[in-house]
Amino acid sequence: MDLQEDVQEGAMNLKEGDKVSLVIETETGLGYTVLINEEFDGLLFRSEVFQALEENMEVTGYVKNIREDGKIDVSLRPQGFRNVIDSDVDKVMARLKNSKEGFILITDKSSPDSIRFHMKMSKKAFKKAVGHLYKQKLIVIEEDRIVLNKK
Repeated sequence: MDLQEDVQEGAMNLKEGDKVSLVIETETGLGYTVLINEEFDGLLFRSEVFQALEENMEVTGYVKNIREDGKIDVSLRPQGFRNVIDSDVDKVMARLKNSKEGFILITDKSSPDSIRFHMKMSKKAFKKAVGHLYKQKLIVIEEDRIVLNKK
């Protein structure tokens, strides 16, 4: 068995959705090359990054996809709709509860850049989380803000 097969065999112990330890290696055109669990090479796509990353930084990640060639794509967010939406809902609620006024000046109409900057998530993820909170009547969406429902 050659080294390539060895690596592919080892990567098979990983499953999509697994929580893993990542070390950021180099920034590339696509995103960042990472070292997974101090053993496997992986790729963290730029579209998955909502925080500042530096070389040699250690972060927690999740296996997103194991490709046929043995390469592994990772994400900084838990995989699976339930995990992701819960994490985003918690983030929005925490932001609202921690604001003195009980509101945030961001809405589903805010620009993707503004949402990414203030909430550290994509506009799509933000809208899903806000929709979830709205359906539960935990928030009120006004024209220029989202308000924590006091009732």
